[in-house]
Amino acid sequence: MRFIGYLLLLVLVIYGLWPYYSLYRLDGALLRPDPTELATLVDLPAIRANYKRRLAAGVSGMLPAAEPQGITGWIGQNLERLGDAALEQAITLDWVRETLREAATQVMGQGTPSLIGAVDFAFFESHDRFLIRLGRLGENATHIRLSRIGAQWKITDII
Repeated sequence: MRFIGYLLLLVLVIYGLWPYYSLYRLDGALLRPDPTELATLVDLPAIRANYKRRLAAGVSGMLPAAEPQGITGWIGQNLERLGDAALEQAITLDWVRETLREAATQVMGQGTPSLIGAVDFAFFESHDRFLIRLGRLGENATHIRLSRIGAQWKITDII
């Protein structure tokens, strides 16, 4: 019985350290010019979907409520279509790399940007979501959300 308890504790500790190991891998992937490792740690469709959701919330607040066949409905549909194309062109692996490097440089100052060195907070939001904050809270911090997708932790949002 004691063995099962120790085994369960070991599994729990390994699960708790798992996203921190992904953060370590992410730090190394950002420094390498080859994007293959970074691509395994990033879920671009999820990042685009989160940005689209935030943009849609902002746009819907700017447009007056109207019928779907009216001019407002037409503008909303076109903004959605243009938004998808623009997000696909703007949010790429290179964008992720540069965004995270800039955030780390902003926190660390001069020198080689270290993602791990810029982390001020990193902890679970839930059993399958992990939040990382680069920089101090309230000081223009960058938030990275990792989600467990299958057997890997991947970046699903950058705020």
